[in-house]
Amino acid sequence: MGTPEFAVPCLRELLNTEEVLAVFTKPDKRGGRGNKMLPSAVKIFAESHNIPVYQPLSLKTGDDAESAYETLLKLSPDLIIVAAYGQILPERILNLPKIFPRCINLHGSLLPKLRGAAPIERAVMGGDRETGITSMVMAKGLDTGDMLLARKTEINENETAVNLRLRLSEIAAKTLLDTLAVLKAGKLIATPQNNAEATYAKVIEKNESKVDFTDTAANIHNIIRAVSGFGMLHGKRIKIFSTRKTDIPVGDNTPGKLISDNGLYINCSDYLLQITELQPEGGKRLSAEEYLRGHKIDSDSVLS
Repeated sequence: MGTPEFAVPCLRELLNTEEVLAVFTKPDKRGGRGNKMLPSAVKIFAESHNIPVYQPLSLKTGDDAESAYETLLKLSPDLIIVAAYGQILPERILNLPKIFPRCINLHGSLLPKLRGAAPIERAVMGGDRETGITSMVMAKGLDTGDMLLARKTEINENETAVNLRLRLSEIAAKTLLDTLAVLKAGKLIATPQNNAEATYAKVIEKNESKVDFTDTAANIHNIIRAVSGFGMLHGKRIKIFSTRKTDIPVGDNTPGKLISDNGLYINCSDYLLQITELQPEGGKRLSAEEYLRGHKIDSDSVLS
């Protein structure tokens, strides 16, 4: 069970080692040019490998939920593997598979830290130096189940959430295979989480990418790495995709003031932050060098 690109490596590796009976993924949704119905990354991969695909609107209520449950009963799986599915599994599905731990989830943090929907973005936004993948027994609570295996990785100070997610998707696949290997050897141990150490990674909201340039350079850098950022320049929106921290103290105290001097920089509360990739409203994504070739930066160039 999975939906986005993050889940594809797990499915890919399962195909090499296990019998995959079916894939459950979220329904197609509209997007892209023409607002067409688009399948999930997991559906595309599954269909290309002739795996049956099911897309219930819900697993909890309604006709779809009943049909999905009947399908799972007929499939009679030994295990259900979940990676970024985006739907809540009711208790009757959690208890359906034959073999302990029944339903295994691959979560994008080192539990009990960053339970919830956006652990990767929250780790980057918080300036964390390490994160990882935890395989866990699925339970009724939100990412509260017992832990099975965990794999750590460092977060580079300039790594974006997009790039980190790609790396973690491969670590998730390796963690899953290791978990299954230990399970087959009869040595899998489920360790309860310490709830006192738990933190929550809430869903990212759109307004979190609106940058307050009176904040520190480090905090702004982390926001941009996590969710990109934007400000307004002469009434038009500028989206910022990547930055680099500097040790250059601000001179002019105007927050958001742009400076072009062997690169493109912006005033924060303490240091200048170098902008390396951005997109003007109505334009395409550009490197700072490309942007400066077509846009004049003067004393009135202040991002608000």
